[in-house]
Amino acid sequence: MGADWGIDAVDCREYWNWTGVALYLLLPVDLLTTLYAAAVHGAMAEANPYVRSALEYGPGRLVALNLLVLCVSVTLVAAYLRLLRRTSGVEAWVMARSFEVWLGSLIAGGLFVFANNLAVIVLGGSLL
Repeated sequence: MGADWGIDAVDCREYWNWTGVALYLLLPVDLLTTLYAAAVHGAMAEANPYVRSALEYGPGRLVALNLLVLCVSVTLVAAYLRLLRRTSGVEAWVMARSFEVWLGSLIAGGLFVFANNLAVIVLGGSLL
């Protein structure tokens, strides 16, 4: 790792691919399992108070909330990756590793949320 270390277009594309995986787990998969759990057990079975509130207004509100989260997330990731492409050296290396840890955490969190929603559907209760 030298002063000229940085990411290239291939690295950036890979980051976008993994960001897509994380957002897919956290948005549409979570949305569908949440809607199914709410249909089976009612909106009160939802542990997240924001999602529970959105469910009380119907699925359209929850879909709109998910689209808003998607737009904000993509905007923030695009800004971060733009900054990362302009950075070099140790700073770029630290930013890249931090982004990878953050993405890994999002994917792990998304898998847990998916498993939790399945537990609510099948067992009638949360894993928490």
